[in-house]
Amino acid sequence: MSGAQKTVESRVGAAVQKITGSALGPYQSALIRIGFAGTWLLFLLREFPHRQELYGPDGPWGWDMAQQLVADNHAFTALMWSDSQVWFECVYVAAMLASALLMVGWRTRTMAVLFMIGVLSLQNRSVFVGDGGDNVIHLMAIYLIFTRCGQVWSLDARRAARARVRQTAEDRAGPVLWWVVGLALSALTFTGDVSGGWLSLFWALWAVQGVWWYLDRRAPHGDPRLLCDVVANVVHNAALLVIMVEACLIYATAGWYKIQGSRWQDGTAVYYPLHLDYFSPWPALGDLLTTFGPMVLLVTYGTVAVQVAFPFTVFNRRVKNVLLVLMITEHVFIAVALGLPFFSLAMITADAVFLPTSFLLRVGRWAARARGRVFSRTQSAPLPGQRTVEGVEPSAAQAPAART
Repeated sequence: MSGAQKTVESRVGAAVQKITGSALGPYQSALIRIGFAGTWLLFLLREFPHRQELYGPDGPWGWDMAQQLVADNHAFTALMWSDSQVWFECVYVAAMLASALLMVGWRTRTMAVLFMIGVLSLQNRSVFVGDGGDNVIHLMAIYLIFTRCGQVWSLDARRAARARVRQTAEDRAGPVLWWVVGLALSALTFTGDVSGGWLSLFWALWAVQGVWWYLDRRAPHGDPRLLCDVVANVVHNAALLVIMVEACLIYATAGWYKIQGSRWQDGTAVYYPLHLDYFSPWPALGDLLTTFGPMVLLVTYGTVAVQVAFPFTVFNRRVKNVLLVLMITEHVFIAVALGLPFFSLAMITADAVFLPTSFLLRVGRWAARARGRVFSRTQSAPLPGQRTVEGVEPSAAQAPAART
């Protein structure tokens, strides 16, 4: 065997080991979990006073029309199980709760599935509600259930770290949650409200979680448990790759479609949305930004160039990072000037999958320091009416709290 062949085999072996031995991009996957869950939660909170018009049973897109559309496209939505007002309120609140819990990383495997159910239930109920960012959240909510997005920056990671320190794997809430979900799936199976494909997916995810917990409890270092880790790593890495490809496709298609438009070709396309009432939350700002014609031309051509070029630069770290800064700046501009904050948040979160790990670690350290300062000030501040004397040791009742 020649030296070149040995080199190729060693590189292939190292690549296979990397793909199967670890879940790549733990910080990137955690950031997209936080970003998409937070974006959807903020959207639901903002639209809470208008939820009836958007997704309610008495909204403009009526129950009968939604039922006919779902029957044709076989889309999943829990809101079609009942036209009750109480059921609608329960689904809406449950979607907000699942988003909040996924954002903080509590039981991420279960919450990712519930988050997906909440997104699909509301969006498929009224398909004409959204600004483009909803399509991104729709897709990413499905991809997230296949990722191990709770490895870092999550309550699950904190619980796992404490379990390693205490050398115990006791988990009471997990099995209880698993049984509750199993009972809910059993009820859905008997009622027949869910189509066979979605029901099979939910049962498969439920069974995998049960096997995972059993092996983690009974044989944490055995071969079956190691095999589960390998499969989970491969699935995670594949899902992360799909998310990256999806982001590239979004920019590539957007850029190439823009090239075909006459207004993008003559450099005036950015002018028009800044003067539409629907996209002008700050009319004076739109007038100011479009006063200088060459600037409009530069922004128009620059937008197209960045979107078309980005998919071809993902393998060049320096150029990719520069384009990431430009695209994030573009989305911040869209959020402020065009009044599309949730679309911009969704796209910035999709861009986050390409952020370098060193930068994310630095941001994590900054956030940890800021949190430490806030909590230290809160703990050191005396309660109203409480007197503090320097040099006096805390009482026996206060000592454990002080040490904590």
